[in-house]
Amino acid sequence: MTDSAKPTLLVVDGHSLAYRAFFALPVDNFSTKDGQHTNGIYGFLSMLINLIKAEKPTHLAVAFDTSRQSFRTREYTEYKANRSESPSEFKGQIPLLQDCLAAMSIQVLQKEDFEADDILATLATQGAEQGFDVLVCSGDRDTIQLVNEDITLLYPNVQGVSQLKRYDRQAVIDRYGVPPEQYPDIAALVGETSDNLPGVPKVGEKTAVKWITQFGSLDALLENADKVTGVVGNNLREHLDDVRRNRTLNRLLRDVELPLTIDDLEVQPMDAQGVRDIFSRLEFKTLIPRVAELAGIEQQMAAVASAAAVDAPVAAELAPADLASWLERSSGEVGVTITIEGGLPRRIGLATAAAAVESDWSAETAASIQPWLSGDAPKIFSDAKPQLKALARAGATVGGLAFDTIVAGWLLRPSFPDKTLADLVDRFLDEKLPEADPTQLVPETEGATPGQLSWYTLRVTEALRGEMEPAVSAVLLDIELPTLVTLAEMELAGVTVSHAKLSAFSVELAERADGIAQEAYATIGREVNLGSPKQLQEVLFEELQLPKTRKTKTGYSTDAAVLADLQEQAPHPFLDQLLQHREATKLRQIIESLDTAIDADERVHTTYVQTGSQTGRLSSTDPNLQNIPVRTQESRRIRAAFEVGAGYDTLLTADYSQIEMRIMAHLSEDPGLIEAFNSGEDLHRFVGARVFGVDPADVTNAMRTKVKAMSYGLVYGLSAFGLSKQLRIEQAEAKQLMMEYFNRFGAVRDYLRSSVEQARIDGYTATIFGRRRPFPDLTSPNRVLRENAERAALNAPIQGSAADIMKIALFRIHREFAAEQLHSRVLMQIHDELVVEVADGEWDAAERIVRERMGDAAALSVPLDVQIGRGGDWDEAAH
Repeated sequence: MTDSAKPTLLVVDGHSLAYRAFFALPVDNFSTKDGQHTNGIYGFLSMLINLIKAEKPTHLAVAFDTSRQSFRTREYTEYKANRSESPSEFKGQIPLLQDCLAAMSIQVLQKEDFEADDILATLATQGAEQGFDVLVCSGDRDTIQLVNEDITLLYPNVQGVSQLKRYDRQAVIDRYGVPPEQYPDIAALVGETSDNLPGVPKVGEKTAVKWITQFGSLDALLENADKVTGVVGNNLREHLDDVRRNRTLNRLLRDVELPLTIDDLEVQPMDAQGVRDIFSRLEFKTLIPRVAELAGIEQQMAAVASAAAVDAPVAAELAPADLASWLERSSGEVGVTITIEGGLPRRIGLATAAAAVESDWSAETAASIQPWLSGDAPKIFSDAKPQLKALARAGATVGGLAFDTIVAGWLLRPSFPDKTLADLVDRFLDEKLPEADPTQLVPETEGATPGQLSWYTLRVTEALRGEMEPAVSAVLLDIELPTLVTLAEMELAGVTVSHAKLSAFSVELAERADGIAQEAYATIGREVNLGSPKQLQEVLFEELQLPKTRKTKTGYSTDAAVLADLQEQAPHPFLDQLLQHREATKLRQIIESLDTAIDADERVHTTYVQTGSQTGRLSSTDPNLQNIPVRTQESRRIRAAFEVGAGYDTLLTADYSQIEMRIMAHLSEDPGLIEAFNSGEDLHRFVGARVFGVDPADVTNAMRTKVKAMSYGLVYGLSAFGLSKQLRIEQAEAKQLMMEYFNRFGAVRDYLRSSVEQARIDGYTATIFGRRRPFPDLTSPNRVLRENAERAALNAPIQGSAADIMKIALFRIHREFAAEQLHSRVLMQIHDELVVEVADGEWDAAERIVRERMGDAAALSVPLDVQIGRGGDWDEAAH
């Protein structure tokens, strides 16, 4: 029989390769919606699919260990005893992997008291004897001994399982200097750390190969051990029993009694339904078509998918006047989709569970459905905010917002939120939303119509509700949806920004930056690009010979924070000029982004991103209003360009004083912190008096600064090293400072510790109001990932609670303004601050509502202190 005509047997070590795949792929990127980690399964299956495609085996099996106990552990109790417990994220993945293999009709073998390697050795030997080309795929070096003319080893590289090194007999000799059958002799002498088999001290691979080559075999070496000279010879003679034990244990058994024969391993047709079911359950959408192509079952898989999919109803086209009567006949929740063109409604789609309708938007449409649209009838949207804004521009108002699938999906998965309805349909319905290909002029596939989108929105809503715990559902209904409605109106209102002020300041900054640049060029004697890290590295570290900064992939760091530290460490005129130039350039960039965003109404209309953070905090974009600096006199000139608009009297600013520390006091129930806030005394002076053992009046500014940095740092998991760096003090002093703090505020320490431990048990943190943030990395085997998660988990309940409180205050103020028929309106929410545009004659009412609603947004054990400011522009209104 020619080699090309020989059948091919592929036998795979399931456990070792799945374990390698687990560490090769980031665990936090592979988990199902119910929290099952899948990175080991995914990596193994991806490797196996590629392997089958490349090698085209006629017979196939995957072997697994049953446990760590085997006949080898009875012979040597320390065998593999050094191996730690499998990471918690890996647990449960092997049974699911075996379910996947069963659906793919791949035989799985395991046997009590034996290791997977023994099963591989037995199958490989039988296959070779029966005329097969045998491929052994394993990450265990013991399988090298199986290689011969008929058996080839496929061994993964150090980076995972994506690349496999092919070892035939010659490749083993080239790599190890001995034939495959003698590799176990080398391993017996050197030892195997992963199996907890100690070798001969000071004997490495080269020495072992030299001995085996010199004496011809391990047995001959051991018989002539007295002829080996030197220290290693003495070591060999002292460890002869260890070598014999190692060789006994690393010898693979080739005659294990198995329940299946080689004939039983012949590749069988895959179960299309089974593959789709288990792969969909594990959310392996990209692997399904690869498996289908591999097995030649694309048509069967398509048929299965078609049978499983629920066809969207054809949306009936209704005349605008008929929409109202259709809604009257519909009961319960209605899905709503507004398509937008030029910022205005283009079409409207409505759906119930059984039917869908749609119509062009027109004045007649608005008149027909406005009573229903503005009423309390429950309405379900996907990404409601831009749709509410489009309707508002057309003069239509919306009431009864009952659900938003995008916001709900983000609450369930704040770390990896789904961005579109199509993503949610894929994840939660295991279906594909019909979408037209935007790259085709004439799309082959029509996208879902507005009515069908509304129908999918309803179905996704049902699935999302099934996943949401009551507390999370309450956050959606009681906080996020009212906030969404308020943000839509804030975005529509915008804020007046003076083009004249910005332009004048921009020109001034440009002239200043140019002047500073010329000074910098004079300092070093030549012109360079002050924005080029490469050129700056040459100047700073080669020409000026300044101390090297943090190493990066492209050289030594030249970012602003690093250079500020360098300027303190090694002052130089060029560094000072460079930092001044950067500050002027940065301010000018912020000004330009604001200036270009000024609309025809002389107002800037930012977009608030409600689903952009994991803690619940809002951000803004186009332009970003959250990055406008405030600490310097110059940066405040930018805020001075934000002015009260025409027809209004003044701006009101309001922010919470030390809200995160107040939440810390409430959550930790620390009597000292609670006393500090309830006494009305300056927090940091109060804490400083306790920490330094002096009267409050004797707390110096330096003492207060240290205590303030430490108090806020603790909320973010700041270490003694970090505190010492921030305050530029010795680490020993920082450590002592933290010790004194915890001695006097022990409940804070206890709370921080217990909150992380509870999150490790639960898998998530929760805010005062029930918002959850998952932290799977708290049990990660990767120390860096785990410690990062611990620091984030310290802060999440505090920062998240602050975000919730601000949102509650925001929409309650908005509602009360409307209830009291005030014209005043909230314009911006920036961090812990609100900016309100106050109408003429409404200051007293507006201030009262803002102060009361911010003050009673949460019932804490300490008061929520609110600071109010007033002025004609944002800077003047600062408090």
